[in-house]
Amino acid sequence: MKGILTKTDDIERIMNKKVFFIFGMFLLFGILIILNSDKISGVGEVSYCCEKTTEGAWCQNVNDASKCNEDFRTVPTSCEATSYCKMGTCIDNSEGVCMENTPERVCSQEKGIWQEGKPYEIPQCQLGCCLIGEQAAFTTQTRCKKISSLYGLETNYRADITDEVQCIESATANVKGACVFDKDFEKTCKFITKRECRDIGTTSGNETEFYDGFLCSAEQLGTNCGASKKTTCVEERDEVYFVDTCGNLANIYDAGKVDEPAYWNEVVSKEESCSLNLKNNEASCGSCDYYAGSTCKLYKAEEDSTRPKYGDNICRDLNCKYDNNNDGKISNDETFQHGETWCGNSPGVDENLPGSRDFRLVCYNNEITIEPCAEFRQEICVQSNISSFKTAACRVNKWQDCSLQDNEADCTNEDSRDCKWIVGISILKDENGNPFVLNNDGNLVRNNGTSQLVKDSNGKYIQASCAPKYAPGFDFWNSEGDAQTSCAFANSMCIITYDRSISEATSGKPRKPTENLECLPGGSWQSNLTNLCVSFGDCGVKKNYLDFDGSNNWEDSFSGEGYDS
Repeated sequence: MKGILTKTDDIERIMNKKVFFIFGMFLLFGILIILNSDKISGVGEVSYCCEKTTEGAWCQNVNDASKCNEDFRTVPTSCEATSYCKMGTCIDNSEGVCMENTPERVCSQEKGIWQEGKPYEIPQCQLGCCLIGEQAAFTTQTRCKKISSLYGLETNYRADITDEVQCIESATANVKGACVFDKDFEKTCKFITKRECRDIGTTSGNETEFYDGFLCSAEQLGTNCGASKKTTCVEERDEVYFVDTCGNLANIYDAGKVDEPAYWNEVVSKEESCSLNLKNNEASCGSCDYYAGSTCKLYKAEEDSTRPKYGDNICRDLNCKYDNNNDGKISNDETFQHGETWCGNSPGVDENLPGSRDFRLVCYNNEITIEPCAEFRQEICVQSNISSFKTAACRVNKWQDCSLQDNEADCTNEDSRDCKWIVGISILKDENGNPFVLNNDGNLVRNNGTSQLVKDSNGKYIQASCAPKYAPGFDFWNSEGDAQTSCAFANSMCIITYDRSISEATSGKPRKPTENLECLPGGSWQSNLTNLCVSFGDCGVKKNYLDFDGSNNWEDSFSGEGYDS
């Protein structure tokens, strides 16, 4: 009957469905065989794993062993089942790069270090945040060091940052801009970094908005901060800057733009700001440049030739003016550049007077500092000029072995010692107390009376000595000090011979000097001995650095045939 199903009908219908399902499965399997026929070996065929194919590919499954390079391993199985083609992570320690799914053989061929596992399972491949200036890279620590060295920067690696998005945000955290927030029911602003702005929101619980590159005085922000005519100096910066009514930093001081709204909206770089044109103490521009010789300083009428048009700060000239003559007058010729050093004109130092001392002066940031060399003239100040730029330094006074030199060449060798050659008197004596004299070679030798010895126009042998060029000083008040020993080098005696006849004696006529007339008061021996004596230290007759005379009445003590100095 139509519409009525019997039990036999149900079974038949179910069987028909099963047959259709089985037929469908076979049909699908057949299609897969057709689609993958190039990947499935025929009946009885074997799949091979080539460590390297003849075409140069590594770790490939092939159905023909002839496709494998005979110099490398071949196994009749899939590459996934071999040890040499097992996939892992290849580490390039020089570059700090980790490459996953790399066969061990390929890794060793590229001189890498192969480890089993995924990169995130290997400590050397752990990723962190590499901060380079205002840029960031989510990479390994080794790679971060490599990149930093390429740019000549210190490595700043943050292992605690494990998210790439957070890393990128960290790179811009130090960018400055306008941080807008509500305070005391008023919309206000601070010109700070993005990180500091975020911290304000975190600590106060107030919502903050950061505007990269904007000033707090920007009209579109609608804050209570506006333009002003005040300026300030910023630590570790050279330029003079405007400040807004909230005290925030604004752009570089430019008197011509104080009333321009656009100059108070966004940050303007120094290259786009006003220029000093290498002129300092300018009234209308604050683009100071330390390397060009200026920096931001508080205006001082006694030091600055020009008063700023707005504010109290100016690009102060870093050069220095120095009163070399100690007369209270400073001329333009006595201006020293920033960074210059020179030897001071200290009293008595040129004459090596007792109490005198060398000094080195330094011009730095428009201020002069005085650096004394070692006391007792054990150091001297030396100065050189390079393209009109002066440099000076205190160096050791090399006077100690002057008295041992017996020829002018060694005496005046400036590489070895600071000495001078004095002709006219000798400090070298033989065993009989006779002074050494010069031979034809210019060397000091014993006075043996031979014809090789040099004589002056009067037929007398010429004497000479090597003495310090810069006389050292001593604690002469100390009886056990070096003064007695050093000054004794110049001790010398000159015997003057007098003669008169009997008739001259009976008539009362004075005796006349006949030998060593140069030793008479005012003679050359006196000047030579004085020059020699004062060269060995605070010896002999000289003024001190305060211009007070020492004992100079030696003529009054002169008594007859000789005197000892």
